[in-house]
Amino acid sequence: MSDFIVGLTGGVASGKSEVSRRFEALGIVVADADIAAREVVAPGSPALAQLAERFGPGTLLADGSLDRARLRERIFANADDRRALEAITHPAIRARVRSLCKAASSPYAIAAIPLLTEAGGKPTYPWLDRILVVDTSEAVQHARLQRRDSIDAELAQRMIEAQATRKQRLAIADDVIVNDGLPDDLQVSIEALDRRYRELAAWG
Repeated sequence: MSDFIVGLTGGVASGKSEVSRRFEALGIVVADADIAAREVVAPGSPALAQLAERFGPGTLLADGSLDRARLRERIFANADDRRALEAITHPAIRARVRSLCKAASSPYAIAAIPLLTEAGGKPTYPWLDRILVVDTSEAVQHARLQRRDSIDAELAQRMIEAQATRKQRLAIADDVIVNDGLPDDLQVSIEALDRRYRELAAWG
């Protein structure tokens, strides 16, 4: 059981996945909200039944799974639909991530929540002990997005602007990892934070 939980977040292409992998390599359990989001709408789940009731049986594929493409079209076209989706899925996602963290066998656990800032930070996730933000400049985000997703500068800018600002993310941070360089440059910062989190977890 792990009672000390660190929320990990950052902007698109900031390097959250790389940071998560490196904490996992140090033996730390990472609960990913994106994975939890898929798990809570698995066939037979209460959330999927609620979605089918709210959006209609056409929301489901022939095998009973969620038609993500169809639902995505609806929520991007209609703000009420998007809010309804969030009202159904977000509480279940938060509960799933917390459960995974609490059950972790490591000294502390990490909850990887890409949209933690947008969701409201600690008021929405009061069970987080600290928030770690992976920070990088917008210019680096641009370059990484264009290279990673093979997209143009305009689309990269729209993706960045669709999220919270860098200033907003840093405002909720207890700890910050600056990831403007090469992936291996992260290791020193991650190992230092790992030592600190282990100490805090032991004191808690």
